[in-house]
Amino acid sequence: MEVARLIFAGILISLLSNRVAAMAADLPPCKFKAIYNFGDSNSDTGAISAAIFPRQWPNGETFFRKPAGRVCDGRLIIDFIAERLGLPLLSSFLDSIGSNFRHGANFAAGGSTIVPQNKTIAESGLSPFALNVQIFQFDQFKARTSDLYKEKKKHSCGNQVLPRSKEFGDALYVVDIGQNDIAYGLRTVGDAQLLASIPDIITQLVLAVQHLYTQGARTFWIHNTGPIGCLPSTLLTITNPPPGFLDNHGCVKSQNDIAQEFNRQLKSRVMKLRTDLPHAAITYVDIYAAKYGLISSSKQHGFVEARKICCGYHNNGIDVGCGGILALPNGTQISGPSCEDPSTYISWDGVHYTEAANHWIASRLINGSFSDPPIPITHACYTTS
Repeated sequence: MEVARLIFAGILISLLSNRVAAMAADLPPCKFKAIYNFGDSNSDTGAISAAIFPRQWPNGETFFRKPAGRVCDGRLIIDFIAERLGLPLLSSFLDSIGSNFRHGANFAAGGSTIVPQNKTIAESGLSPFALNVQIFQFDQFKARTSDLYKEKKKHSCGNQVLPRSKEFGDALYVVDIGQNDIAYGLRTVGDAQLLASIPDIITQLVLAVQHLYTQGARTFWIHNTGPIGCLPSTLLTITNPPPGFLDNHGCVKSQNDIAQEFNRQLKSRVMKLRTDLPHAAITYVDIYAAKYGLISSSKQHGFVEARKICCGYHNNGIDVGCGGILALPNGTQISGPSCEDPSTYISWDGVHYTEAANHWIASRLINGSFSDPPIPITHACYTTS
């Protein structure tokens, strides 16, 4: 009886979502004035590069022709989102040189987690700019921007590079974070303990969304986390796996199971947020399904085998990161250059995706193919109620 009730509820939710999508298609596109993004290296456009260590060549080689703060040969999913909405690429909040925040700001930082970790970046590889810090930065940005416009003497440069106070409510708020919480947990605790921590991790994300709502945010585009068990960097260390350890597409099944459980609980909380925040339009974006769909059918979409890495050197037990140089005892060096054609690879450096893969994934997220409700990002401002 309980199973039947759950199936019926699922069908009802699906029908309602499809009805919302059909209604949204008949409405004019949203007029987003800005984008505010919160996340990790999957959407970092310059935070870690500006605050801790600059990204090195060949990062940026495909699109920017130079390192541009991104761990990628070119654009990220957030860049394609901005382009689709007709807005400039987002400047990182932490990058003060040449930045323009007129149409939004990016608070994402590589290595960031939802839950703050009591470790330095040198110890753990995790960023000090956890989600709560990114929210503090947003609050400061919003408050100081408002103060500038309230001053009697207007700053001419401020009028050009800062958003109007009233426009914060007309912005799209993107949240793309959580992968590092899972990755760090996999390295430091057992699967059972990591699974037990998921509700608390998601609660911190929910609190961040609720806080942004109190600050006037009304449109949210929330990504779940990707198939971490498919990352080539993880697969490099696996030799002679036992039966059932890898799935049919060569990914670590147990790691993907944890990512999917995280996503299941996140979606449940996002659905509840729609009730708790009645004036918000909240879209849940299944980036896991989009990425796994590409990885599981890479060759059909014109890519090489998904576990191949474009940038870096990984042979004979020697690993050199993208753009790195390893000095050998015999006086020779091994470098980690990029591949000849990044557009045919899914993985850029073993963890992050190439511009070509990001473009493939973004095009399917943006049109609503992997969203709940299934509406394009151009119509994300319409509520589901």
